[in-house]
Amino acid sequence: MSMHGEYKVPGGKLVVVDFEVIDGVISEFQLSGDFFLEPDEALADIDRAVNGLSPNSTIEDFGRAIRDELPSEVHLLGFTPESVGVAIRRAITGAAHWRDYDWQIIHEPPVAPWLNAALDEVLTAAVGEGLRGPTLRIWEWTEPAVFIGSFQSVKNEVDEAEAEARGVQIVRRISGGGAMYMVPRESITYALYVPGELVRGMSFADSYAFLDEWVLEALQSLGIDAHYKPLNDITSPQGKIGGAAQKRLGSGAVLHHVTMAYDMDTEVMAQVLRIGREKLSDKGTASAQKRVDPLRSQTGLSREEIIERMIEVFQRRHGGVMGEVTDGEWDAAERLVEQKFATDEWIHRVP
Repeated sequence: MSMHGEYKVPGGKLVVVDFEVIDGVISEFQLSGDFFLEPDEALADIDRAVNGLSPNSTIEDFGRAIRDELPSEVHLLGFTPESVGVAIRRAITGAAHWRDYDWQIIHEPPVAPWLNAALDEVLTAAVGEGLRGPTLRIWEWTEPAVFIGSFQSVKNEVDEAEAEARGVQIVRRISGGGAMYMVPRESITYALYVPGELVRGMSFADSYAFLDEWVLEALQSLGIDAHYKPLNDITSPQGKIGGAAQKRLGSGAVLHHVTMAYDMDTEVMAQVLRIGREKLSDKGTASAQKRVDPLRSQTGLSREEIIERMIEVFQRRHGGVMGEVTDGEWDAAERLVEQKFATDEWIHRVP
């Protein structure tokens, strides 16, 4: 059985593998790509290391076998032994590529924070059920909110009295991760709703960087030295820019959403978020230094211009046409707000 797999290493090079599976083992393995490798003979070493392995080996197994076979003085630039393993696993599992899909890009007018959270669940489910194609959605929202992770304690993360006094909505999202204080126009949030096939063969950690590589390219094109910091942070030499979170539904569909700071008032954030107080105290942040604006200060561009560049880069890399949320999806999201996201039972499910 002939197998072909490809994996674009986030921030690195393309790794391509071709091989046969004969009598339950990998045979005639051939590695190629636009990476750099010295000495030349190491390419044959890698091929030899993989031949004879079980196709059911893990990414770590493939990486270990390759490392054991390589000479001590070898230089791999733009890829790693483990990234070869990812390409092999993607070949075996039938992983898809970005361009295999007709992408839709949504950038609707502002809606209430609860409705944004509900839309994330509705649109991810729609992709999983085959009711819509893979989609990129840029969020807009009408009022300040604290978005807490699915498993976080409200009392540990949020000063509820302060939030109520400031008109800050508390939203529990369906993905894990930490709390985020989000004010309209002071951050940029986007969500990807994708079939599981797009990240098949990758570890959970690998999928984060893979799904955000396009936005790193967009930020870098604007002059920001942006890179991914495992597990889920987008950062630069000037500090953290944003964070990602994921949720995988039973259908296999993946919700991947990211919030990046455009211009943030850290004094207000510290009054609303309890964890914010600790982090600012740990870092010795002076009270006078109350704004964090990595995207604004590092680009000198408006929020709209940054979003426009993000969409341009996404379309150039992966395709996509502008679309919209359907009437049925709006209705489903509004029902979900009433039945779930706006209920005390959901918001305080971890008190």
